[in-house]
Amino acid sequence: MVNPSNHEAGTRPARLAPVPRPAYRPGMDPFATIEARRAELDALRPLATEALRHLQRVWDIELTYTSNAIEGNTLTLRETAEVIAHGITVGGKPLKHHLEAVDHHEAVQWMRALAGQPTPVGEATVCELHRRIVLRSEPTIAGVYSNHRRRIAGSSVVFPNPAKLPALMAEFGDWLQAQPATPAVAFDAHFRLTAIHPFSDGNGRTARLLMNLILLRGGYVPVAVRPVDRADYLSALEHGSLTGDLAPFTTLLARRLLATLDEYLEALREGSEDR
Repeated sequence: MVNPSNHEAGTRPARLAPVPRPAYRPGMDPFATIEARRAELDALRPLATEALRHLQRVWDIELTYTSNAIEGNTLTLRETAEVIAHGITVGGKPLKHHLEAVDHHEAVQWMRALAGQPTPVGEATVCELHRRIVLRSEPTIAGVYSNHRRRIAGSSVVFPNPAKLPALMAEFGDWLQAQPATPAVAFDAHFRLTAIHPFSDGNGRTARLLMNLILLRGGYVPVAVRPVDRADYLSALEHGSLTGDLAPFTTLLARRLLATLDEYLEALREGSEDR
């Protein structure tokens, strides 16, 4: 995963009419549908800069809010946006939740910048993503592998012994560097990292940003796992860990990627019509 596509930049003066597309239906191959949507996105390149920047601002807030919310952060979407944009303090909300919003949003910016660089994605990338995600909220564990057993309340999944983490993460990093930037690899990388669970906290947030880094490098768009998806998402992760069957997990993420691609396409076409 060395060569970034950096497909999100550029200007486009042409005005384009909407193109009807079939909606995804159960039974369809989600990856084939994703490639069809990406082909539509490729046809719009280079993308209109103003519309693209607006989309990125909106989605960076969305990625921060959703990723923190499914981990228990109590800030709403609007509150998350206000904390990031203006540094306000929301009454009655824990300071840690404010710090998590700032940390995650800055980690998203770093992730976007890295997606456009030729830097290989490997173990060091994962540790740096984690370091940035918990930089202010939990600085003592930032980028450091856990030295104790990790468990998820209510789950029967058992994570690897802490003594095995350095070797497992080195192996994972080598695997990452050898993979192409495709949705299947992005989803697999997410699952593999959460299965290793190398950090004391922030594993899910790190895995989701790693997934989105790979997607952006491949010319796709970022995926937000929403609070409404939380139960299905956690159930699919647990199911994959206990049975080895990743179909529910990859299907959920593929559908989220399709939904995001549709939102990007609609917004970019509307932006072109307003020019």
